[in-house]
Amino acid sequence: MDTILILERLDRLEKLLIGSKEVLTFDEASDYTGISRSYLYKLTASKKIPHSKPNGKMVFFDKKKLVDWLLQHKREPELKIKDNNQAGNLAKKNV
Repeated sequence: MDTILILERLDRLEKLLIGSKEVLTFDEASDYTGISRSYLYKLTASKKIPHSKPNGKMVFFDKKKLVDWLLQHKREPELKIKDNNQAGNLAKKNV
C-alpha cells in the first residue's frame, strides 16, 4: 500500500477512537476541538475551560463538558431573529 494512504487511514482510525472516548487528554482535546495547543493551555491556565488535573500534572477533559463549553453563548440565525421580531411586532399591533 502507498504510505500516504496508510497514514490517511491511520488518521481516520485515530479520529474514530477519540470520538468514542468520554475523557480526553490534552492533545486529544486539542485535536477534537480544533483549538491550538497553545490557546488550550492558556484556557486551562486561566480556568476558562472545564478540565481536571487529578495528579497535578496531566490535564484531562470530560468530552460532554467540553462540548457544552464549546456550544455556550449560542447565536440565533439572523433570519430567525427577524421572524421573531416581526411576530412580536404583529402581536403588539393587535393589542
